[in-house]
Amino acid sequence: MGGAGGWFSPVWSSLAQFSPGFSQFVLVQDLFTQFGPGLAQFNPVQGPACPSLVLVSPSLALVSPSLAQFKTGLAVCHCFGPVWSNLVLFSPSLAQFRTGLAQFGHVWPSLVLAWSSFPSLAHLAQFGPVWPRLCRSLVRWHIDVLGEGSFRDTPALQLLLVTAGRLGTIGDAFAGLVLLEYLFIEDNEVGTIAPTALRGLRGLLYLSLANNRLETLPRGLFQGLETLTQLDLRGNPFQCDCRLRWLVSWLGSATPPAESGRCRGPPHHQGTPLAQLQPQDFHCLVSELRPFQSLPFSSLAAEPFALGGHPGVALAQPFAGACALLEWDQLAGRFRAPTIINGSSPVACHPLQLGGALVVVVAQLGGGSAVWRRAGGPGSRFVRLQALGSGRLRRPHAVASARLGGHWYLGVADSSKGGTSTLFRWGGRGFYPHQALRPWHRDTHLEFLELGGRPALVVCSGTRRPLVYRWSGAAFAPHTDIPHVPDVYAAKHFRLRGHVFLCLTRFLGDAKVMRWEGSMFREVQQVPARGSLVFQPLALAGQRYVILGNDYAPSRVYRLGPGGHLEPTQELLTPTPRAFAPLSLGHRHFLVASSFKGATQIYRHVTVDLGS
Repeated sequence: MGGAGGWFSPVWSSLAQFSPGFSQFVLVQDLFTQFGPGLAQFNPVQGPACPSLVLVSPSLALVSPSLAQFKTGLAVCHCFGPVWSNLVLFSPSLAQFRTGLAQFGHVWPSLVLAWSSFPSLAHLAQFGPVWPRLCRSLVRWHIDVLGEGSFRDTPALQLLLVTAGRLGTIGDAFAGLVLLEYLFIEDNEVGTIAPTALRGLRGLLYLSLANNRLETLPRGLFQGLETLTQLDLRGNPFQCDCRLRWLVSWLGSATPPAESGRCRGPPHHQGTPLAQLQPQDFHCLVSELRPFQSLPFSSLAAEPFALGGHPGVALAQPFAGACALLEWDQLAGRFRAPTIINGSSPVACHPLQLGGALVVVVAQLGGGSAVWRRAGGPGSRFVRLQALGSGRLRRPHAVASARLGGHWYLGVADSSKGGTSTLFRWGGRGFYPHQALRPWHRDTHLEFLELGGRPALVVCSGTRRPLVYRWSGAAFAPHTDIPHVPDVYAAKHFRLRGHVFLCLTRFLGDAKVMRWEGSMFREVQQVPARGSLVFQPLALAGQRYVILGNDYAPSRVYRLGPGGHLEPTQELLTPTPRAFAPLSLGHRHFLVASSFKGATQIYRHVTVDLGS
């Protein structure tokens, strides 16, 4: 209801009879004294009148352009306590009359302050002891942050409205407001809320965070709001990813009705109301490799093995002139790598299980490549079994093995100018030359695989394109080469959904993923890889990865997606990596990363729930 000075007094007696029907009585007036005596008549004999008296003044404080008139008007206000239970004030300034207001705490039990400009939050402190119920409206309030304890001096606050401002961050601002029932923070620029911002609001009934810039909310933000009856989150650009899974779960079980708003992203959820999402719509379990242990030596090759339920990794240490066997130390809860074989610049320590015993083929740059055999069980010493390829291996670069037709074969790539890569066959007491592959090509790597149900061999060289051999039953015969990829350093294969893929590493060019198409390999993806010497597929904890090592940048871990497409997941900081070896111990899974110029690194494979 509204009134205006000159015409108000003649109709006052008529208005009084309608007072029980008004929820608020609003007066917009500059001269309070003209109708003050008339207000005193607005005191019906039976029942309460309007619960709220709302005074709107464009000039000074309550109702008067001068302080003298204001004081006279305040004196009249004492008679209104039984009529109106709430006093609502709209004014551009509080400084001139805040002292006078203090005397009316016993007249109106509730004070509502609705200022768009206010000296500071500290000025509210004087009203706490006077009015047991205090409401505050901050309209177009120019403040960016509500910090910790912003309202600690006004514990009587029952309603707080912060709207149409530039507020961007809310800290633990509402601590101590145990009487707060209505909290509206709307039409601002809020993008960040502290996880504990709403803690302690035991009596909160209505909460609105509508029309802000919230993309997510901290987990557990509404914890403890047992009395909440209404929640409004509309108008926010929510990113409905794993960070909001908790909110979707909470909305599904919360008792208060909520206007939850819609998703702004990601694309597959864009436009979807939060209330229609389910926790199972979020895929939040991700795996990552975390540093576990650093070994105090460099290494060139790392090859896993398992014998009698005891897994391990054989490490070649060319600078130390040794082969080490990485094994788990149960008591220490860490890995140890004792030296098992001393040699001269070993570039490969290739483990094999032959006849129930562990055999290690040691390929050395300085000559003297040999086959070693462990004399007994774990912890036993290794004894030299035979020299390998006497006079044939000048500069061995890589070693690989495969079982073909019931026999074990060993392939050694020779990278010397006049060397010849050679295929050896196990004869019961040692490996003996079986086939000489192409000579004079400085081969750097070879890979056994199966193509179309037949054994095959891919040989890489620094002087020509990779060559694919097919097994004839007794020997390997050249079949085709891989076009458009010269100077391939190494090739590693994997199988996915019945298809064979090949990962090719090129130090000066992009790495490539190729797929076998029945008669030749065709490119399906290329990856920037300048400075890389290892592009290795592997399986770890039931998941498929490809890791691209780099000498000048962090190594990149890719997850194998549909169709063999590589999806980047994380980076590893191992310097100058040369090999990656998976290692599983029960439910624990590790990755060993050899480093040519730094410490050998061990990572643990862990699963992380991004929604928790």
